Amino acid sequence: MLHQLKSGLKAALFLMVLGGSGTLQAAATVSHNDPWESVNRVTFAFNDKLDSWILKPVATGYDTITPDPVQGLVSNFFQNLGEIRNFANELLQFRIRDAGVTAGRFVLNSTVGMLGLLDVGSAVGLEYKYQDFGLTLAHWNVPSGPYVVLPLFGPRTVRSSAGLYPDMQLQPINHVQDSHDRLILQSTDLVSLRAQLLKQEGLIVGDKYTFIRDAYLQRRDFLLTGETPQDDF
Repeated sequence: MLHQLKSGLKAALFLMVLGGSGTLQAAATVSHNDPWESVNRVTFAFNDKLDSWILKPVATGYDTITPDPVQGLVSNFFQNLGEIRNFANELLQFRIRDAGVTAGRFVLNSTVGMLGLLDVGSAVGLEYKYQDFGLTLAHWNVPSGPYVVLPLFGPRTVRSSAGLYPDMQLQPINHVQDSHDRLILQSTDLVSLRAQLLKQEGLIVGDKYTFIRDAYLQRRDFLLTGETPQDDF
């Protein structure tokens, strides 16, 4: 449910404000086919209800009582942990320079940035670049397959769905031995991400399912090609 909103809303905002900077190049494009729309809409509605009943109220409370600077520290901490996923996938794509930048960001933010609470890397010009195993599969020319909505995980393509498990294994908090501590970290990450999206929900216009689907697929296109979509999203 979070991933459904996260992917759609952050993609929409991303597309609205992106400039023309190039990113990745890959021969495997993203399929915009939605042959499973009827089933996808049922799953989408299920995710949306869970979000409305559980996650959004908790995130709203968190956003209300937590000062913005503290929220920023929490967000930076979890983004820094994500650098391990970025680094591994850059190596798998043979993007050695990007992997070096990501490694530098992780080391700098984890030390000078106090375990990632501060994004020192960006301040010194080390650019953050998102990567995941779905993008790595695209780099290897694996076809994207149709659009699909997964329970809890939201919008995906078949290809990006195949990348879920490897990416989860590269998330350090999933390997915390103490189950109580692991649950606290996972829950905090979840609520923090959802809180970041509260102000972005106003971007949705028209049919919510279609909007989030198109935003997600266009963002994946941009991550692969670096080309800004032609339509006025």
